[in-house]
Amino acid sequence: MEAKAQARFIRVTPQKSRRVVNEVRGKRVLEAADILRFAPQAVATDVRKVLLSAVANSKVKAQNAGETFNEADLLVLEAYVDEGPTMKRIRPRAQGRAGRILKRTSHITIVVGTKEDKKKGDR
Repeated sequence: MEAKAQARFIRVTPQKSRRVVNEVRGKRVLEAADILRFAPQAVATDVRKVLLSAVANSKVKAQNAGETFNEADLLVLEAYVDEGPTMKRIRPRAQGRAGRILKRTSHITIVVGTKEDKKKGDR
């Protein structure tokens, strides 16, 4: 049973988010959650929340379909970070000039599923 979770408008740059997301792509869900728990990057907590939300979504989907659910069978099938809107701010600089500050945001998406779901997606 494939399930997806998204976190949008996370106040961290997509480049920093992708570093963390690339570490968990393709791994088992339990292993990925452990990696994220001990990762030193601050965004790892947000990515972990999205991962656990996707697992919960998968559990609900399985219950509604009347299928058995085993968290140990789940894999991170897809994990990607898209760029969100950029907030533009101004900082005063020397001689009356203005410097621009770009506060970037990210949209984090994680899809979890079983090996069978992965094979269906490959066709």
